[in-house]
Amino acid sequence: MTRLLLIFSLGLILCPGVVQAEQARRNVLMIAVDDLAGALGCYGNTVVKTPHIDQLAEEGVVFRNAYCQLPLCNPSRASLLTGRRPDQIRVYDLDRHFRDELPDLVTLPQLLKQYGWFSARVGKLYHYNVPAGIGTDGLDDPPSWEKVINPKGRDTREEELIFNPTPQKKISAAMCWLAAEGTDEEQTDGMITTEAIDLLRKRNSERPFFLGVGYFRPHTPYVAPKKYFDMYPLESIQLPYAPEDDRDDIPPAAFAHNCPIPNYGLDELTCRKSLQAYYACVSFIDAQVGRLLKALDEEGLTDSTTVVLWSDHGYHLGEHNGIWQKRCLFEESAGAPLLIREPGAKGNGTTCERIVEFIDIYPTVVDLCGLEIPEDLPGTSLKPLLENPQREWSRPAYTQVLRPGDGEPVMGRSIRTDRWRYTEWNRGEEGRELYDHKADPHEFNNLANDEQFAPLMRRLRALLDQHIEGTVPKTPFEPSRL
Repeated sequence: MTRLLLIFSLGLILCPGVVQAEQARRNVLMIAVDDLAGALGCYGNTVVKTPHIDQLAEEGVVFRNAYCQLPLCNPSRASLLTGRRPDQIRVYDLDRHFRDELPDLVTLPQLLKQYGWFSARVGKLYHYNVPAGIGTDGLDDPPSWEKVINPKGRDTREEELIFNPTPQKKISAAMCWLAAEGTDEEQTDGMITTEAIDLLRKRNSERPFFLGVGYFRPHTPYVAPKKYFDMYPLESIQLPYAPEDDRDDIPPAAFAHNCPIPNYGLDELTCRKSLQAYYACVSFIDAQVGRLLKALDEEGLTDSTTVVLWSDHGYHLGEHNGIWQKRCLFEESAGAPLLIREPGAKGNGTTCERIVEFIDIYPTVVDLCGLEIPEDLPGTSLKPLLENPQREWSRPAYTQVLRPGDGEPVMGRSIRTDRWRYTEWNRGEEGRELYDHKADPHEFNNLANDEQFAPLMRRLRALLDQHIEGTVPKTPFEPSRL
């Protein structure tokens, strides 16, 4: 008997993770939405209809100031799921895999898998080319998962029906759309929901799970069943306001290279139709989230499952007189939705205005699961904010982006504090931006050339130097893929 007790005690010392996993038993449902702007009711949008995500917000904590590390699909997703900044994993474009730089790195789902969680994904968690990669593994990471499912719906078979007002651009990057026939369940994202629900129902109840459910919309092309388009009469769709001279004080490098002219040169009516299609896709995805959360409740898993919903980055919908999509360091592109529902958290049902980063998601989930947070993670657990969203919190957010430039790449770096956003391009050689969010929340007035703010900008630049390298990466890359 004494010998058995000794062996058991040694097991506690040598394998603490296994014991912690047995004690915690916290399930994790991670919902990733592709290219979702703050176009949600819970983020203040009064036009878009998102009742299910809004209900999730009422039951959890909405982070109103959450920022991605790089506003492009692959770098953002790789950064979030590894918990590292882009300069650590050397991922800046759409093609490079983080394991090229750090082959032995342990991702968030991989860590939980090592501690006994069943780790699975349905749809897009890591990067896929959309729509070409739908139905494939994309740029996936096999060590992260025990099971993967890649649905492929009728949207991939009906691409010839998509209306593209800019035929010189591929539908993967054009403001194009299709009000589709058929049901939700025939679309790829509807099939993703069905498969995820099936996994929940057939799960092994003896093990906790980490289930990643990744939706492809509202990424272009904007495809959703017609009934969602009908929810948004064109007369209700208005483009965002900006002063006529808004672009006059913005450095050229601040504008994404794939959107060189305002609104891609399209007329206002076409832009409004595109925005209508985007909203339709958001409501379509909201319906899928509703199906998923209903199944979680029906399976009796709501009280034992942490739900984390995020978009890989923000998304421009015509701000600054005609910016669309991502790849910018303005608020609309760097900021993105983040909602966390942690069963029993004291902060549930409230909004958190504190500045947080997407690299905080990894340590937060690990913390909520009762595991020890790896020491080399640059982010911090948001668990204290889930308990008290108004507590003291003084961490800024850092976002960067790499542009092809005019023959030589340009690195943009941005820091967002409670009050200020400071951005510089190639360490200021290609321009600087400073916005006062207390007086100018839409970033219309660039203060970077006002000498009275020079000391402030030096302090903010020093913080950038501590967290973002700011140099063009030495690793070869294809500028056209940035």
